[in-house]
Amino acid sequence: MKITSLNNPTGKLLYYCYLLLCDQTWPWMEKLEALPHLEAEDLIKFTPMMLSRAFLECYIAGNIECSEAESIIQYVEDVFFKGPNPICQPLFQSQHLTNRVIKLESGMSYVYPIKGLNPSNENSALVHYIQVHQDEFMLNVKLQLFTLIATQPTFQQLRTVEQLGYITHLTQRNDYGIRGLQFIVQSTVKDPGYIDLRVEAFLRLFENKIYEMTDVEFKSNVKALIDTKLEKHKNLWEESGFYWHEIVVGTLKFDRIECEVAALERLTKQEFVDFFDEYIRIGAPQKRTLSIRVYGSYIHSSTHQIQTNNFCLNVHQSAREALTEENGGGKEEVEIVKPRKDKRNYRRIVLKNSLQVLLINDAETDKAKFSSF
Repeated sequence: MKITSLNNPTGKLLYYCYLLLCDQTWPWMEKLEALPHLEAEDLIKFTPMMLSRAFLECYIAGNIECSEAESIIQYVEDVFFKGPNPICQPLFQSQHLTNRVIKLESGMSYVYPIKGLNPSNENSALVHYIQVHQDEFMLNVKLQLFTLIATQPTFQQLRTVEQLGYITHLTQRNDYGIRGLQFIVQSTVKDPGYIDLRVEAFLRLFENKIYEMTDVEFKSNVKALIDTKLEKHKNLWEESGFYWHEIVVGTLKFDRIECEVAALERLTKQEFVDFFDEYIRIGAPQKRTLSIRVYGSYIHSSTHQIQTNNFCLNVHQSAREALTEENGGGKEEVEIVKPRKDKRNYRRIVLKNSLQVLLINDAETDKAKFSSF
């Protein structure tokens, strides 16, 4: 069994983002551990059990009459559920699966560090995910508009100016109707922790562009987004993908394009700015962030081994505004979640120049070390 996409740091961090956010998921390592114990007899026994109860979702598109489509579906249902010895029975209502996504807490920032799988791959990667809202037309278009406005500046600042990594993207994320933003950067020159700080620095810098945007610029961006939405599907495959996605995700909003265009036409610049202030800007009251950091072989120093020792930092964003002066810098309230076997003490300090320092106290060691990156 080969997990080729996970050999790539970007593929691995997107996999872990899905694994952390979505409720009904199974890590590939657990599946890998089960494979050696799988026998042919197990599959033979599993097939009738799998078909004992079933739920069918169907979609038919193309040059076909509605009555023909219904007759095809009826034939499929008859094969499965009817006859003297039906293959299976319909699911009970309580057995229908519900797609659930973890709701991150408002004002919290979560960090998940992990080593890359391939020891010869020098690339590290970061996904900085901002969870925003559940599917709703007006909120959707506000998020889409921000992505449209910020995509090119993100690439310009993080890729061209700062040269953090060759792969640099800002995209929307949609997990079963839960919408958000994700910054993706893959790099051989900077570690994910540093890149994470630069993403936040970019958002702080980008505030001015949002606040200083003129009415003409705002209307121009809205028009560009509307024009994109009104573009016809290029082929039947693309059109079918749109409708099938609504079915699989469970939103079933087949008039999405028309409704979101109508929402854009009603949207005002002040409403857009308020949305940015509420959910995206640094220190926003409703901001919920998850950073997944994959460390490549290039930066597997002892410091990074400490950072990837399966603990995560839950940083309360509101504490950023309550820094107290200490030793020429600021102290920030941080909850550090670590393994039970880890007896070390951790403390985080933010200096005046915004440099973040992680202090680690190990009573059992006879050495001291300082690392910067």
